[in-house]
Amino acid sequence: MSYLDNILFIIVLGIGIGYFSINVKKIIRNIKLGQNVNRFDNKSERWKNMVMIALGQSRMVKRPVAGILHIIVYAGFIIINLEVLEIIIDGVFGTHRIFAFLGSLYNALIASFEILAVLVLVAVIIFWTRRNVIKLKRFIGSDLKGWPKSDANYILYFEVVLMSLFLFMNASDLWLQTHNVPHYIQAGSFPISQFIAPLFNGMSESSVIIIERTTWWLHICGILVFLNYLYFSKHLHILLAFPNTYFANLNPQGQFDNLESVTAEVKLMLDPNADPFATPAPDASAAPSKFGASDVQDLNWVQLLNAYTCTECGRCTSVCPANITGKKLSPRKIMMDTRDRLVEVGNNIDLNKGIFIPDNKSLLNDFITPEELWACTSCNACVEECPVNISPLSIIMDMRRYLVMEKSAAPMPINAMMTNIENNAAPWQYNQQDRLNWKNEN
Repeated sequence: MSYLDNILFIIVLGIGIGYFSINVKKIIRNIKLGQNVNRFDNKSERWKNMVMIALGQSRMVKRPVAGILHIIVYAGFIIINLEVLEIIIDGVFGTHRIFAFLGSLYNALIASFEILAVLVLVAVIIFWTRRNVIKLKRFIGSDLKGWPKSDANYILYFEVVLMSLFLFMNASDLWLQTHNVPHYIQAGSFPISQFIAPLFNGMSESSVIIIERTTWWLHICGILVFLNYLYFSKHLHILLAFPNTYFANLNPQGQFDNLESVTAEVKLMLDPNADPFATPAPDASAAPSKFGASDVQDLNWVQLLNAYTCTECGRCTSVCPANITGKKLSPRKIMMDTRDRLVEVGNNIDLNKGIFIPDNKSLLNDFITPEELWACTSCNACVEECPVNISPLSIIMDMRRYLVMEKSAAPMPINAMMTNIENNAAPWQYNQQDRLNWKNEN
């Protein structure tokens, strides 16, 4: 590799990593638009969650077929890309297989990379078949039309191209090694590409060098393109699954978070010794500017992190009783809509030099309808099923809270129940004096 090639490589690498860094900053900024919530407690439990769920894929294997295939692709992505470090060093300094000094360990690594590459190709083909030929029900929902469907396929094509380039790069490299071409030192073990290398027999050394260099450049450039594509793709979860599982809610599922201002008010009302004319302590009674959430800025930052982390796998929707019975609700769509609105708000900020200019739109109504929110049974099935600890239910409950507390827009049966509680101290419509009559039935 000439000095000109080294300089070109450094420029390409700088552009790829630089653009990725810019987009990462946008993601962090958008997530920080959310309300503050403390998720820095109980660090040992949080680390355990991250190791078991994000790294160990413990929830993926609840569905064995998809789980095992995903682990193969995941392992391939992590392990094979260790070679990227060698490619970067070689590209910057003009060396070739800089880690060859590791000897037998290096041979074992290259061999494992190749075997994994083939397994990834097989897994990706099966994934593509499940989506486009078998058409599993959770992959053909109305919320997966257009870009979401294309995005799911694009990422599979990316994997096929990257793994194929990797194998052909190694095969041409092996051919050059066996023909004692200068610069191509003999290093590595090639259990798969050794069967591809004979395709180059009969070619000139210069032609095979061109093939090796072309596949080398396309492979590293493809990785950089893939890295930057993540920002626009549902596969951002490759990176965000780790912080998402770390900052997940550790409270028992179903435990509702109370508003401190409302709790303080209720305690004051129930305290017989409290002075009804006293002013409550500011820190306990300060009411938020809005009860619940109508737009993404009203959600907390972990919920926004959830939205970016969602991989649209549809496991949540496939177990949702409301969706199964034909209602409009899809927990997957809740997360996709939240992310789409958050991206829209972020773009608004970019266009207006760091300031959000109201656009007469909101997450509620423009993206998510009250019909979807009230269809939820709050059973937590979606939360239990998610492989990376996402909680669509928390967003649904916060938006319901807004409808009830800010708009008094609950469905008629719920309004009737709340009126009965207010007037009769019970959900049913009877006189308070008759509340305990059930005791006398026996």
